[in-house]
Amino acid sequence: MPEVIFPGPEGRLEGRYHPQKEKDAPIAIILHPHPQFGGTMNNRVVYNMHYAFYNMGFTVLRFNFRGVGRSQGEYDQGVGELSDAASALDYLQSMNPNSKHCWVAGFSFGAWIGMQLLMRRPEITGFISVSPPANMYDFSFLAPCPSSGLIINGSSDRVAPPSDTQGLVRKLHEQKGITITHQEVEGADHFFGDPHMETLIGSVDDYVRRRLTESSR
Repeated sequence: MPEVIFPGPEGRLEGRYHPQKEKDAPIAIILHPHPQFGGTMNNRVVYNMHYAFYNMGFTVLRFNFRGVGRSQGEYDQGVGELSDAASALDYLQSMNPNSKHCWVAGFSFGAWIGMQLLMRRPEITGFISVSPPANMYDFSFLAPCPSSGLIINGSSDRVAPPSDTQGLVRKLHEQKGITITHQEVEGADHFFGDPHMETLIGSVDDYVRRRLTESSR
């Protein structure tokens, strides 16, 4: 998988880019967890989601937020990281101008950034939010949430308690015109340690494939 360096708001950003042969393949970006707690694009959840999307026929980009790995800049409380994600999507779109579908998937802090990116970019047609930290960050900007997606968390998550995720889902369910699918994986923690990773990736795969067939009608 080619390593790529592309321009971000604060200098170069480092990523892994995995193109399909088809020029009109759907595209997806995958966003990693908190930079200050060891989050990188090589996080297991991020890595596995990257390959799940690739195996479903997506051209995929995952990348390191500013100050992580070889990405320039320094941590910016989520403000700069949202700009990084927007730059990553710009780069992905510039390489794939014929793509019909655009998805964003994020894990933990990356889920929070991904949901904010949805609000800025109307071309995003679907999202995956894994272990969204609804206890740490305000998600009230999702008013209204512009596209349908899957929120998935573990029933034994101690970092982002299930009750907070359920509260977020309840709020989103009240909105018209979109469908939020929620799945709580029994016994899984925040990081979907084995054997729960397989369940997570299976759920993502099922959900995205179903959405792609619905929207191609």
